[in-house]
Amino acid sequence: MFTGIIEAVGRIDAAKPAAGGVRLVVDAGALALDDVKLGDSIAVNGVCLTVVALKGKQLEFDVSRETLARAAGFSDGKAVNLEKALRLADRLGGHLVSGHVDGAGSVVRFDPVGDNRRLVIEAPEEIAKYIARKGSVALDGVSLTVNTVDRLQFDVNLIPHTLAATTFHALTVGMPINIEVDMLARYAERLAEFKDKYRWQ
Repeated sequence: MFTGIIEAVGRIDAAKPAAGGVRLVVDAGALALDDVKLGDSIAVNGVCLTVVALKGKQLEFDVSRETLARAAGFSDGKAVNLEKALRLADRLGGHLVSGHVDGAGSVVRFDPVGDNRRLVIEAPEEIAKYIARKGSVALDGVSLTVNTVDRLQFDVNLIPHTLAATTFHALTVGMPINIEVDMLARYAERLAEFKDKYRWQ
């Protein structure tokens, strides 16, 4: 479990084909690794991955075909947002993020609004229905609040701190971006599917 508050920006040093998917080698950048051990979970651009090797500032992860089919941004040299898993004593500064990416959207607009940026994303149809105005969404692992929704598109506001502390300063129109919807929306849909089947007799 994560909060969507990015701790550091790293870089993918290698993405090597492996049995069942890809082996990622990630330079952790400024991420503190003194408390990281094999088997720990780290969100890489919003995707919860398990540390399978640790060599100095390099972390290695195995990424499955299922994850590769849903998520974007696992290519050599790409900058990635990093966050270590939430501890029970940590403050929940963003929202509860599982690290289970629902799919990749695309950047439609990235417009300056004073010192901020208005980011407009188009989501795949199958997950757009879960995105609500003033609801929470994680984009490349970053916890954000949805401002407006228009069919498949929605927009968020990026303040200067977010732009400086994440990979978002380098976004351009057409780039893919990982989307994780608020987990409450998924549970609400599942409950709704059963509301008629399990009515009190």
